[in-house]
Amino acid sequence: MKSILLALFVVASIHAQSRYVSPPGYISGVVQSDKGPEAGVWVIAETKDFQTPMIKIVVTNDAGKFTLPELPVANYKVWVRGYGLVDSTPIEMKPATTAVSLKVASAKTPQEAAKVYPADYWLAMMAPPAKNLFPGTGSSGNGLGLGMTDQDHWVNSLKSGCNFCHQLGNALTRDVNHVFAAKPELKTHIEAWEWRLGVGVRGTNMYSLLGQMGKDPTLKSLSDWTERIAGGAVPPAPPRPSGIERNIVATLWDVGDDHSFMHDQVSTDKNHPEVNAGGPNYAVNAGHGQLVVLDQADNNTFALDIPEREPKDKVPSRFPSPNRPSMFWGNEHLWSNPPYNPADPHNPMLDSKGRVWMTSKIRGNTDPEWCKDASNKFADWFPLTNSARQASFYDPKTKQFTLIDTCYSTHHLQFDNDPDETVYFNELSGPIFGWIDTKVYDQTHDEQKAVGWCGQVLDTNGDGKITRPFQTMTMGRGGDASILYSTDTAGGPAAPGGARARGAQPAFDPKLDTLVSYSMYAVIPSPVDDSVWGVAESPFPGMLIRLQRGNNPPESCKTELFKVPAPGYDPRGVDIDSNGVVWTGLAATSHLASFDVRKCKDLNGPAKTDGSQCKEGWTLYQTPGPKLKGTDIPADFHYYDWVDQQNVIGLGANTPFVTGSNSDSLIALNTQTSKWTYFRVPYPLGYYSRGMDARIDDASAGWKGRALYSNYGTHFVWHIEGGKGTKGKIVKFQIRPDPLAR
Repeated sequence: MKSILLALFVVASIHAQSRYVSPPGYISGVVQSDKGPEAGVWVIAETKDFQTPMIKIVVTNDAGKFTLPELPVANYKVWVRGYGLVDSTPIEMKPATTAVSLKVASAKTPQEAAKVYPADYWLAMMAPPAKNLFPGTGSSGNGLGLGMTDQDHWVNSLKSGCNFCHQLGNALTRDVNHVFAAKPELKTHIEAWEWRLGVGVRGTNMYSLLGQMGKDPTLKSLSDWTERIAGGAVPPAPPRPSGIERNIVATLWDVGDDHSFMHDQVSTDKNHPEVNAGGPNYAVNAGHGQLVVLDQADNNTFALDIPEREPKDKVPSRFPSPNRPSMFWGNEHLWSNPPYNPADPHNPMLDSKGRVWMTSKIRGNTDPEWCKDASNKFADWFPLTNSARQASFYDPKTKQFTLIDTCYSTHHLQFDNDPDETVYFNELSGPIFGWIDTKVYDQTHDEQKAVGWCGQVLDTNGDGKITRPFQTMTMGRGGDASILYSTDTAGGPAAPGGARARGAQPAFDPKLDTLVSYSMYAVIPSPVDDSVWGVAESPFPGMLIRLQRGNNPPESCKTELFKVPAPGYDPRGVDIDSNGVVWTGLAATSHLASFDVRKCKDLNGPAKTDGSQCKEGWTLYQTPGPKLKGTDIPADFHYYDWVDQQNVIGLGANTPFVTGSNSDSLIALNTQTSKWTYFRVPYPLGYYSRGMDARIDDASAGWKGRALYSNYGTHFVWHIEGGKGTKGKIVKFQIRPDPLAR
């Protein structure tokens, strides 16, 4: 059992310095339509009186009554949005004790009503290529890509390739009129889709994916979808918020600018949610290389450029120039350097001292010599030669950034609850589990002493430990495994990122351990043992990867693989509860999956290379949204997941959440009842979250002192309702005891 006794006096000190003060103002009243009081509709108050615009959203109760709480003194436009209604005309007012009556009209047509439905309802009208068209035989055959062995592979590509960047089914993506306006020579929806998939900063990626999926059949599915919508087809109406969903309060603040790519935000330390109580939220702007700060205390926001060690022109951007001119930005090379800072931060996390740790570029891609020098024990076992992103942290007390080289590429990061407050990283396009011992770094400021890493080695000879030399397993086309092993007994096998092992032979040797190389999307350390868990999206259907560090890494690092069971696929996010149960969001099949290693019955003996061990450890829960036409797969997309270990938001300890990135929501699962609670953002439409966290500002203040945070993390903020000129937002959710609490 790990110690969780980190510097509690630091946490208490940070909490004592909280500037949290609940604004006293409120607006209350009732929503009335021609049918009478309207239950389960949203009342929205927005103001531009502050340095950054703010929006407050609540839901009406059974009698159509509402209360907008915690309103600072300002001028607000107050209006109503709800399924089956037309948005009401805003009323300008200030917080007051006098109740108001808001008038709203019922939608006259299904098309009018459907304008405010979430994107997944619209995407569900799209039909993938029929199952009997698979497998793909290429451009000279049936047109489907050779990797599309069945319909599931096509759906997986659609979601992991397209939804990876933005919503599908929002107003912009379900319509091609803006394409016709920009390119009047295009006459058909197929032509419009072919053009739009090659435009802008992501045009190269989109067009490449189109080829992999199969150009003609994919264009037909997309064009058939938008043609039906253009002809007046609409999805069925979503249910209105009910039950506890009516107690939710959402507050939004503008952050960044109209072409920020704001990947993620953080408000507190995952292991100590009272850290930074009442303090700022921190978001990372990958496109501009900035740390963006939102100060709720005075509704103020500003951005800080994240520094690099090398000149900016020596730090390459990962964002290509437009393949074809953007219909919004022309040939402007968004997020390139120059003019934008190349730090490319991806994911922020706070430590117990309130410092903001990030994955960010600090140099070019070539690693320093110590990353492959055998005198470094990690480099001896797993030599590394290049990395595309490293690490940094910002200290709000000193207002200084510190840069740390890592040898491995960094992507997501998560803090352990061990006494050294170790922070773990994964590589997006590589197999390395990396870490920084922050206690060692604070004591020595020596990155070579603080940084460590391990590759993925399976105990396939079953002796309970990892020994060299070990064979190397590589993946053939379509995910078929071909096993290679090294006879390099002097230095061990070449590591991922290094040279290919010498003396390879195409046969598995049961007397040797096996080095595998699965690229991981995310990583999470266990709070109950020395395990660190990663998720790999490929090979299909995806894997959970368990690394046991042991007491002498890298020599003691041992890996196990657990393949996602049918009907699920595409694990992306990963988190863990306080009992060590791992949760992963299956983005493509819209499941939230748990894996409990305590249930495993077959982990003794040789490890399996195909991930087939411990099928009994898995449980899959599918979210209840509408399904793609002709399939059993929901149209929602779950980019990431999170577990409320400490019951910050009030739904119970260890409540798992998943992002409804295609449904304008965060979604909580009650594991006892298998019921879901949607934290929906109805305005502005296009809420695409990549993660979340929760903070306690004042444990004695009830619901007012607790909040769940997220942000609009789409690549393209001009996809959000309002179009070009719209900014990204940080979102705060609270749960009241009832819909009228203030």
